[in-house]
Amino acid sequence: MNIQRALISVSDKTGVSEFARALADRGVDILSTGGTARLLREAGIPVRDVSDYTGFPEMMDGRVKTLNPKVHGGILARRDNEADLAAMREHGIEQIDLVCVNLYPFREAVAKEGCTIDDAIENIDIGGPCMVRAAAKNHRFVTIVVDPSDYAMVLESLDADTLNEDKRRALAVKAFAHTAAYDGAIANHFSALNADGSKRDFPDIFTRQFIKTADELRYGENPHQKGAFYADPEDEGVSLADCQVLQGKALSYNNIADADAAFALVRDFEAPAVVIVKHANPCGVATGAVQAETYERARAADAVSAFGGIAAFNRPLEGATAKLIAETFMEVIIAPGFDEEAREILAAKKNLRLLLAPDVAPVSGGLEFKRVNGGLLVQERDAHMLDRAACKVVTHRAPTETEWDDMLFAWTVAKHVKSNAIVFAKNGVTLGVGAGQMNRVNSTRIAAHHGGEAIKGSAVASDAFFPFRDGVDALAEAGATAVIQPGGSIRDEEVIAAANEHGIAMIFTGIRHFRH
Repeated sequence: MNIQRALISVSDKTGVSEFARALADRGVDILSTGGTARLLREAGIPVRDVSDYTGFPEMMDGRVKTLNPKVHGGILARRDNEADLAAMREHGIEQIDLVCVNLYPFREAVAKEGCTIDDAIENIDIGGPCMVRAAAKNHRFVTIVVDPSDYAMVLESLDADTLNEDKRRALAVKAFAHTAAYDGAIANHFSALNADGSKRDFPDIFTRQFIKTADELRYGENPHQKGAFYADPEDEGVSLADCQVLQGKALSYNNIADADAAFALVRDFEAPAVVIVKHANPCGVATGAVQAETYERARAADAVSAFGGIAAFNRPLEGATAKLIAETFMEVIIAPGFDEEAREILAAKKNLRLLLAPDVAPVSGGLEFKRVNGGLLVQERDAHMLDRAACKVVTHRAPTETEWDDMLFAWTVAKHVKSNAIVFAKNGVTLGVGAGQMNRVNSTRIAAHHGGEAIKGSAVASDAFFPFRDGVDALAEAGATAVIQPGGSIRDEEVIAAANEHGIAMIFTGIRHFRH
């Protein structure tokens, strides 16, 4: 494709000087506006101001620059339509073959403290979206570039004469997504404003853009369901989508769901930790200074469930740990690094997926979504981290320091267990996990049954209050000595009395962690 003329006007100026220089070196006539024109001119790149081309100056504080038939006619004209070409000749319109435009940073502007309605309005780009959409619409003849990461591909394709319609269509799709996300951000912002300019937590109109990460999944939860994985650009750097797959076969729908659960939990631990997840619930969690031993303890907590599970680490994976992993079948390993020995050992497990996590710090802020028939539930992410100082001892006996440590550990795990959640823990490892039961007593009994004799002397976390004393009676029967729970039941006094009868230390947190 022969490009004679390009219009370049960008807010994100990453690499734009180099791109424009490369185009100019290839004989392309460059039109530009405002700050972009100044930048290119200062870099010694020959540029024509759009105002010189149109015969109209930029006006109204830059609100009107490119809204002109000589710009949009040059972009929209169909090169194989004689009437369009005749109109161009009649009105002195020059064809514009490449449009390089990205939009005012609206989302960043309104995120600044003190941003007023007037500030937000002035950051709504008008001419930019018009040019982007015009070029994308006419992609049969015009190349639209909105992403600096595409500059190199465009130049290489020009040199190889391969900037064909398929590539231009792909760039057009990206351009339409760019303007759609931009308009969505504007709608979200203004529909969340009150009349006085104050902001509500949730907009009346909610728009979010998700991007498919790769090829479609082999299937969804079950083989008869189709599935795909879409990344949320607004959660960039904090999600499973940001992990790099180092080896192994493609991830499945269920792999991704389980890996997300494991990754979320392991990030809540400051101490070195190992989390093993099966069917979205942690089946074994441990903390400890020696990684291989910690992994062994986490796996031994429920070796049957751990088989074929997902293991997440918040420290780089070591060779000694990799040897233990290789002894059994695991689906996915997530870690912020893999040493050379670990990579070499696990390379023999061809189907084992290794995910390199970019960050394992706790995630704060952001939104969570749940699809329901006919709508979408949206809430703030549950990023609450418990402060021991905010907890209240409600029983005659206060916990020992060891019990405190075990309760806080169990509480961190319980936050990530499907409700009703009960977690028994001792010496930094889970002993029994009761998840997803319709009542708390059954969760307690399931967890206690799994833990067996090892549960004696353990601490327990409950994600929500005990509505009756029967749950505490079940804990005592299993041999637990301390329990941490939110409190807040109308029968709290009855529950506390039961704990006192059994000599159990009980802590109220004042916060719950339902997870449905």
